[in-house]
Amino acid sequence: MSITRERKDELIKTFQADDKDTGSPEIQIAVLSERIRNLTDHLRTHKKDNHSRRGLLKMVSRRSKLLKYLRNKDGERYRSIVSRLKLRK
Repeated sequence: MSITRERKDELIKTFQADDKDTGSPEIQIAVLSERIRNLTDHLRTHKKDNHSRRGLLKMVSRRSKLLKYLRNKDGERYRSIVSRLKLRK
């Protein structure tokens, strides 16, 4: 259900702006998107897992807030992350 350390490091390397960047909105959105995909697959199998569903909704809300922040801060970075992650926005 959760992502492995190696996968998280790979996402950080893909979306970081420089070598020391580990917490920019792009990285946070990418990691959350990966966790959302994994949890969505889990919920397709376990339809009555309401505790995980609540966690999924919280993650989607958090990602939405980060995307809204990025859209207001820098529209180009927002469009870039949406297209790279293939999000519907």
